[in-house]
Amino acid sequence: MIFSAESLSGPGRRLLDRRQFLTQASSALGSVALTHLLGSDDLLARPGPPAGVIIDPARPYAPRGSHFPPKAKNVVVIFCAGAVSQLETWDYKPDLIKWDGKPMPGGPAVTFQGPAGNLARPQYAFQPRGQSGKWVSDLIPHLAALTDELAFVHSLTSQSNTHGPAENFLSTGFVLDGFPSLGSWATYALGSESQELPAYVAIPDPRGVPQNGSNNWGPGFLPAAFQGTTLSSKDPVRHLSAPGVTPAADQAARSLLQQMNARHLSLNPGDGRLAARIASYELAARMQLSVPEISDLTTEPAHVLKLYGADDATHPHKAAFARNCILARRLIERGVRFVQLFNGAYASGGALNWDGHSALKEQYDGHASILDQPAAALIRDLRQRGLLEETLVVWCTEFGRMPFFQQGAQGRDHNPDGFTCWMTGAGIKPGVSHGLTDEFGRKAVKDARPLYDFNATILHLLGLDHEQLTFEHNGVQRRLTNVEGELIHQILA
Repeated sequence: MIFSAESLSGPGRRLLDRRQFLTQASSALGSVALTHLLGSDDLLARPGPPAGVIIDPARPYAPRGSHFPPKAKNVVVIFCAGAVSQLETWDYKPDLIKWDGKPMPGGPAVTFQGPAGNLARPQYAFQPRGQSGKWVSDLIPHLAALTDELAFVHSLTSQSNTHGPAENFLSTGFVLDGFPSLGSWATYALGSESQELPAYVAIPDPRGVPQNGSNNWGPGFLPAAFQGTTLSSKDPVRHLSAPGVTPAADQAARSLLQQMNARHLSLNPGDGRLAARIASYELAARMQLSVPEISDLTTEPAHVLKLYGADDATHPHKAAFARNCILARRLIERGVRFVQLFNGAYASGGALNWDGHSALKEQYDGHASILDQPAAALIRDLRQRGLLEETLVVWCTEFGRMPFFQQGAQGRDHNPDGFTCWMTGAGIKPGVSHGLTDEFGRKAVKDARPLYDFNATILHLLGLDHEQLTFEHNGVQRRLTNVEGELIHQILA
């Protein structure tokens, strides 16, 4: 068959042009030669490990290896919902005392909730603590006593000044809904050391769930097996057993179901969703025995309950949060990989969380009395049991607060441009402070760190490279830190 030039495509016709053919051929030969020379000098990029994690659908919670040896086996995140003021807790700014009641030079006229008022001094006294001499507030005296063990990051920034999106950004690396939480990424990558309990547990505050609810512990587009399981001392896992069914009858039914599932799976060996569902039901069956036992705090000795404040009959919210802290320790003892412990609930004018817009001091007096003793006791208890050597404890909040009061109010507005979180435990250098905000605590001015860096550092301590830990979703290799994130080496031991 004879073809004319007119029947060829545009690129095909151009190949018939002798000059273009020779030009393209020489370019191609030059590229081949350059590749050979770079390869011979070992200058070509090496192919990295395959993206994603290989999961056995029948054993989604099986332990998996990390990218490199980890410093931490487990993580406890104490998440203070509502945006704790760094100026009343960890970031001492004496200039606020000098400028108290005066306008902030060059400050914004309007912020998130309206007109800005005058600069306001810290509402609590600060004192130098421990060997480091770091100034920390009297608001949280039990935690302040641990200052020498903590590594502070004072220059964190968020991408949102609204609670819901900012909680998303802290928990998932994105302000929008639908992305996997930090705990889901960790358990997707590493699985669980415990096969009797969930790999990832979220413990809501006794007063309610945080503003963005289950987004904080959701799996996003990761397999549903890696969603956090909600559990607290107040509300145990629901629907673990059927009312009116004896243990013997329940065991017989589960045995029959297991046989039927195994037979069905043998007839459908390639059905990963079926295998994952069977694994989920089998874990639920094992939890029928393990969860009631781990939730039963009557086995804790009186001195432990007293250490945490769980025996405080005069303060029910504090006692309930203290029991949640004990539950967190018990979960870590039994090999749960990731525990997210919430202090503070949903938006309520600051009544149920740390959102101190109108009456900051009055509300913080109450919130700190719930947080301080139990959280400090959790760290001390982990240490005395030898668990802090392999457990990373993180204290965080979604953003900070402005150095001035809101006009006509006694509280501070939202501030995503400079705030404080800290870590302690496995792999952390104790007694250090990294980053700096300006003289009024308004904005990070030295070593500004987006929350991507904070999350990348947590993954690193678990032995995970945040750039390698990916999951393909809609044709995009997604990761917790998006396309950003650097390690905060200054706080690593």
